[in-house]
Amino acid sequence: MVDSKISDFGSKSISKLLIKQSVPAAIGILVMSLNILIDTIFVGHWIGSHAIAAINVVLPVSFFIAALGMSIGVGGSSIISRALGARTIEKALKTFGNQITLTLSLTITFIIFGLYYIDEIIPLFGGKGSIYDSAKIYYRIVLYGVPLLALSMMGNTVIRSEGKPKYAMYAMVIPSITNLIFDVILIKYFNLGMLGAAWATTGSYGFCFIFIAWFFLSKNSKMKIQAKHFFLKISIVSEIASLGSITLSRQAIVSVTYLLMNNILFDFGGETSVTAYAIVSRMLMFALFPIFGITQGFIPIAGFNYGANNYDRVKQSIRIAVQYSILLSSLIFIFLFSFPELITKVFTTDILVIQKTPAALKWVFAATPIIAIQLIGAAYFQAVGKAVPALLLTLSRQAFFFIPLIFILPLYYGELGVWIAFPISDLLSTLLTAYFLRREIYYKLQ
Repeated sequence: MVDSKISDFGSKSISKLLIKQSVPAAIGILVMSLNILIDTIFVGHWIGSHAIAAINVVLPVSFFIAALGMSIGVGGSSIISRALGARTIEKALKTFGNQITLTLSLTITFIIFGLYYIDEIIPLFGGKGSIYDSAKIYYRIVLYGVPLLALSMMGNTVIRSEGKPKYAMYAMVIPSITNLIFDVILIKYFNLGMLGAAWATTGSYGFCFIFIAWFFLSKNSKMKIQAKHFFLKISIVSEIASLGSITLSRQAIVSVTYLLMNNILFDFGGETSVTAYAIVSRMLMFALFPIFGITQGFIPIAGFNYGANNYDRVKQSIRIAVQYSILLSSLIFIFLFSFPELITKVFTTDILVIQKTPAALKWVFAATPIIAIQLIGAAYFQAVGKAVPALLLTLSRQAFFFIPLIFILPLYYGELGVWIAFPISDLLSTLLTAYFLRREIYYKLQ
């Protein structure tokens, strides 16, 4: 029998459901983003501006490995949501067991590889000059905790697909708070520098994993799997891989983007430009938290109703999610354009960085009011199990438009060309997504 909280997806008001699902997700993302922001502020003021750049070099590597867990979680949770909507509970349980097996085996393999080639990977991602030593310290320790982060990210998506968004929020809040506490203790009071920052991050991953494990072992979860569910089933693995490749490909492109941006900006402006990009990237994670929250809340609602063949509710969920997202993204746009200098000064006292970052912030967020359409549109195709369009639309912004632009535009505009590539790619990918989403609504959801 399907849990009543899950079956609400097919009956209650879409607006109320979206708020109920999105607010906890947004709060969790907000706290996680604040953690990253405050962590960056602590590092910038207590260690130095080069330490900010060092963390920015390591993040794409560790996040890519952790994204294996997230991609398996998102791909599997799409299956679970539709299975619950269709009342096929055994398939949901088998999918969850397969998710755990895949996450553990793949992340451990990648971590062994990442540690073995540590001296080659760090410079490749922009860890050069004075950045290298700090990046190496941070990289090695953080990678030890990445399997726990991957399992946590996988489990978090499953919690949300069960209709338990508050617990998913708690799972994101706990590591954020513990990381900041560890930062103060290890960096400020024990004066451990980058070593302290690294262990604070890894320790927070451990606390997150403990909470996730407790949830699934407690009576709060309906996903009570048995040993038989851990054995991989080809059809389920194939579907997880098909849908999960969307999230993984997106994170892979993000990692490639970091690699290219760190190296291109280092060539133009050295450590100062890399630090400016680190601040901008932190704001990208933080400022869009309401939109990411709506996207996370939208996915299980759309997936459940699509699985139940209730297409009118699917269309309604798309419309409301887009409307809410555009409103919130417009408010974000106004805030960022009003206080770019103040935002920069929060992170660092380095005069050169303060001079360079505000203009970069304005360019990067210039198309923010319309980016919601792109995010919700790509999320829809992923929620309903249409892997190919979901993959193409997810990759469109960075892979198809942004990366080519950061090679072309700097030839004519120098470093400015790197920054103006952001709004141009946002605009092009949004137009592309809007076309496919409109076609889907008018020809498929009838």
